[in-house]
Amino acid sequence: MKLCEWCEEGELFSEFHNAYWELPDGTRAVTITETPTFVCSKCKAAYQSEETIKEIEDQLFLVDRKAIPSIISYQELMNMKRLLKRNYFDFS
Repeated sequence: MKLCEWCEEGELFSEFHNAYWELPDGTRAVTITETPTFVCSKCKAAYQSEETIKEIEDQLFLVDRKAIPSIISYQELMNMKRLLKRNYFDFS
């Protein structure tokens, strides 16, 4: 059982929610539908895992941002053609 990172008491459940993301160049924000999300059974906080956040941020950095509509599903975003093979600016 995984506990909530916010209240540290509630059990987490996996769901799919909308997420709102600013593009890396700061030009606009997009809605990413059906994003894998954890929801706490106690405090009802809803958030994405660090892994999902990294996947989204890397993908937004690697695709043609002009081709991203204002509303896109998580799967559609992850399936977009990349301009680079990987994020060469990620030194973590």
